Amino acid sequence: MKKICRSSIKALVGGLWMDRIKEVDVLVEKAVLVGVNLQNDEHFDYSMEELKNLAEALNVEVAGIVTQNLERVTPSHYVGTGKIEEIKNFYDEVQANLVIFNDELSPSQIRNLERDLETKVIDRTMLILDIFGRRAKTSEAQLQVELAQLQYMLPRLVGLHASLSRQGGGTGGGFKNRGAGETKLELDRRKIEDQIAKIKKDLEHVKEQRETQRKQRRKNAVPVVSIVGYTNAGKSTIMNQLLTKIGQEDHKQVFEKDMLFATLETSVRQIELPDKKTFLLTDTVGFVSKLPHHLVKAFRSTLEEARDADLLLHVVDVSNSEHGFMMDVTNETLKAVGVEGIPTIYVYNKADIASVPYPVISGDNIWISAKQGTGLEELLQMIRQHIFSDYITCKMLIPYEQGNIVSYLNEHASVYETAYEENGTLLTIEAKEADYAKFQQYVIN
Repeated sequence: MKKICRSSIKALVGGLWMDRIKEVDVLVEKAVLVGVNLQNDEHFDYSMEELKNLAEALNVEVAGIVTQNLERVTPSHYVGTGKIEEIKNFYDEVQANLVIFNDELSPSQIRNLERDLETKVIDRTMLILDIFGRRAKTSEAQLQVELAQLQYMLPRLVGLHASLSRQGGGTGGGFKNRGAGETKLELDRRKIEDQIAKIKKDLEHVKEQRETQRKQRRKNAVPVVSIVGYTNAGKSTIMNQLLTKIGQEDHKQVFEKDMLFATLETSVRQIELPDKKTFLLTDTVGFVSKLPHHLVKAFRSTLEEARDADLLLHVVDVSNSEHGFMMDVTNETLKAVGVEGIPTIYVYNKADIASVPYPVISGDNIWISAKQGTGLEELLQMIRQHIFSDYITCKMLIPYEQGNIVSYLNEHASVYETAYEENGTLLTIEAKEADYAKFQQYVIN
C-alpha cells in the first residue's frame, strides 16, 4: 500500500490544514472554550469537560469557558449573536489567542465567527481529527485519518483560506499560523477529490486483506474476542494484563497510557490457555462523544473487526460518573458500523478508584481493576464459558497406525488422560465440536 505522508497532504491542500494546526514549539496556545447547551442536555457539563481534555491533549492551555443555553443553535454563528461580544471581551481579558467550539461548525459559521471575533476558530471535529493525526502510527491509520481530514476540509476550503489571509502571522502556539501560502485561494478542488478517491481505493484494498484474514480465522475455527469501549477506559491495559497472565513475551504488549486515544491501531493477539484452548483477542480504537462522522466512516474497516467477533468485551470506566453515557455512545457507534447482536461481557474497570466491591460477577457483568490485575482470572473464566461452550468431553480410541491423529489431538485439544490399550491409544479429551465430529468414528463413549 502506498503511504500518503502528511507532507503530501500539506502540498495537496496548499498547507491549509497543517498551517492551521501545528505542534507546539515554544509558546503555548491559550484557548477559550465555547459551548451551547441545547434543550438542557444532562450531559452538557461532561461534554465541555471532555472538550477541555481534548484541547489539553494538544498541549493547549484552557483559559476559560463560555456557555449559552439555547433551544437550537444559531445558523449564522452557532451561539446567539449577542453572545459574540461576551466571548470577545472574555477572550481579550484572559489574553487568549484561540477559540474552540464544542460542536462541528459549518463553513459559514467559521467564517462569520472569525470575522466577528477577529481570531482563529477551531471546532471539536478539527480538534479530534488532529489528535488522531498525531496518534496514528501505521500506514492504515494514517490513511484513515488523512481521508477524514480531507473530507472535513473540502467544503471549508474558501472559508478557511479567507480566515488564514486575515490572520497572517498567527500567535505562535499549538495552532500556529505561519503565514506561508495563506492567500492561496486557487486550490484545485478536483485534485483533492482525486486524492480522496485514491485513499479510499487504498483503504478498500486493506479492507479486502482484513476480510481474507477473517475468512482464514473462520476456516481455522479460532474464536475472536474484541475489546471495545470509550477512550481511556482501560482496554489496552486489560489486553496487556491478560497477555502477562498467560506468560506472553513483552514484545507482544500493546501501547497503553492514561490519555485520550492512546492507541488507534487494531491489535490482534493470540491467547493460549493452559488447557490448549486458544482465541484471538483484538483491541479496537476507543470512542468519544460527538465522534466526527468522517472519522467513523474512515475507520469503518477497522471497527468492523468487532463485527465478526464471537464475543465483545465492553470495557467501562466505572469510576467516571458519566460511565452510563459512555456506554450509550459506544453502543451507538458500534451500531453505526453494523456491530449488533454479538454476545457481550460488560467489564466495569477501575473499580478500585470507584470504591466498589471487586472482583464481582453478576450475569454477564464483571467489576475488576485491570491495573491491579484483580478479576482477570474471573474474566478469563467468563470468556471460556462464552466461546468454548461447544467443547465436548469424550474418550477416543485411536489405532496405533493413526499416530498423526494422536499428535493432532495433543496439540489442539485438552488431553486429560492417555492410556495404551491393545487396539490403540485411549485418550480422554475435551475437544472442539468440529474436531469431535471429524474424529467421531474413534469415539467410544
